[in-house]
Amino acid sequence: MALPPLPKNAPFSAEDLAFLNQLVQRSTPLQRSWLSGFLAGLDAAQGGAGAVAAVQAVPAQRPRVPLTILYGSESGNAEALAYKAKKTAAKLNCDAKVVDMGDIDVASLAKSKNLAVYVSTWGEGDPPQRAVDFYKELMSDAAPRLDGVKYAVLSLGDTAYVNFCETGKRIDARLGELGATRIHDRIDLDLDFAKAASAWTDAMLEKFSPAVEAPSATVVHVDFKSAAIDDEPAEPLYTAEDPAEAEISALVNLNGSGSSRETYHVELAVEADGFTYEPGAAIGVLPENDPALAADLARAVGLDGDASLVAKIARGYDITTLSRATVDAYAKLTGRKDLAKLTDAEALAKFSADRQLVDLLSEYPEKLTAEQLLGLLRPLPGRLYSVASSIKAHPGEAHLLIGAVRWSSHGRKRGGVASTYLADRRKVGDRVRVYVKPNRHYALPADGNRPIIMIGAGTGVAPYRGFIEDRVETGAKGKSWLFFGERNYTNDFLYQLEWQDHLASGALSRIDVAFSRDQPEKIYVQHRLWQQRRDILAWLDDGAHLYVCGDEKGMAKDVDNTLVKILAEPLKGDEDAGRAKLKELTKAGRYQRDVY
Repeated sequence: MALPPLPKNAPFSAEDLAFLNQLVQRSTPLQRSWLSGFLAGLDAAQGGAGAVAAVQAVPAQRPRVPLTILYGSESGNAEALAYKAKKTAAKLNCDAKVVDMGDIDVASLAKSKNLAVYVSTWGEGDPPQRAVDFYKELMSDAAPRLDGVKYAVLSLGDTAYVNFCETGKRIDARLGELGATRIHDRIDLDLDFAKAASAWTDAMLEKFSPAVEAPSATVVHVDFKSAAIDDEPAEPLYTAEDPAEAEISALVNLNGSGSSRETYHVELAVEADGFTYEPGAAIGVLPENDPALAADLARAVGLDGDASLVAKIARGYDITTLSRATVDAYAKLTGRKDLAKLTDAEALAKFSADRQLVDLLSEYPEKLTAEQLLGLLRPLPGRLYSVASSIKAHPGEAHLLIGAVRWSSHGRKRGGVASTYLADRRKVGDRVRVYVKPNRHYALPADGNRPIIMIGAGTGVAPYRGFIEDRVETGAKGKSWLFFGERNYTNDFLYQLEWQDHLASGALSRIDVAFSRDQPEKIYVQHRLWQQRRDILAWLDDGAHLYVCGDEKGMAKDVDNTLVKILAEPLKGDEDAGRAKLKELTKAGRYQRDVY
């Protein structure tokens, strides 16, 4: 319902009146409720001692509404949304607390009368790593009834995967099965989620908070000390929506000439004010597509003469992902009957294997307008890379370790969007757009005397370079042990000279390497772990933190299983007990994984 404009005889200038009318017209009831309390608080504060440091709207005669904001996050997006929701709720009539699924059991949900869930889907429909135990418990027959609990679910995912937002969908359904009442419809969001998530959060909080019913009852609590929210992670200054510019100051292939791999050490000089990160964080790169691929895409739909369109597609749109959503949208747009066969999941999986969008448009060609083509595409998302440096050692810089992805399929040469963007289409002196993705669940121990055991293969060694550099800069005395795996010693020993220097200085206490193709039998990092199991147990008894970084389906999974066996050996080989021990280390923050 439209609001009437402010009267023209209001005590404001014409310019101010225009601004106020625009503000009031587009505000929500909750925002207007908060604003009325804010203005009342300013009046109440007149003549008070000192300046107002923080103002928060709180209903005077109505108890604050308890709200549990539960999140399950893999890359930090769901976590960030949860804390943003808490900030918004704090301005309204909600006493909100944020809880990680890794830190709660399902029985506790029965005490949460109001529940907002933010959860991402990992891989092929799985919950985030830290949410696995919670998810299993929620889905089990032993899960408690949740009658009387009101809830809403926001689900994050990636339409490139068949089981898009599957975790959120299942949690939403399961909460209802257990007797909870859905108070606001679930929303399933793709990689470009920011605006939709913000709007959903505002609408969701309107359902939970009764503040909108009585805006006149709102007064203001003035806090002269701090408006900080307990345990809230600091928001990075530079994000995917507002990136910083960086200059490439070094771009070096670390592999030898005989290697089958290309792994680039990339140094980025960032002069942007306030640019910083912690060891274990990721740096997001906003890449651009190969212009040749963008031109092929335009040509496939009869738009090859539109150079400005090709440039626009190359810079800002995802043109490699071939998802069910895209196939369905193209079928609907063109009306092609022969695309109906791809609605079958098995047929689509077979067709899309090692194919990209250009293959669909080439094999099922139709003339499209520029507007129609752009309507099929989603924004080009950034790519995250574990930071391979310490900002204490390299002020104003971020170093990355990036493996160039190349392959051929169905008669086309193909490449990873971001990796070939840097390896092939950028050179030293060029500028790129970057941002910071913090990861407080993959960080050095606060106590620098704690030992650390770092396990990684290939580019999974990147964060450990930053770990050791940071410990050198802070003077940390804790022991450090690196397990590193690659194909060949001669050509693939990434950062070899640096590790040797750190060994010589004592910054790195031990290193065990596994070069899989230097002998007839394949040797991987998990084999080295098993060989050194007694010392690993001794380090863990001494309080060591374990870290794993690398491919989740391959190396990381095998390492996880090996660690279970190592922990089980002193317990009579009981692998269930070993798994329970590993979970204890995870709960204590002593087993942390950064996998992809």
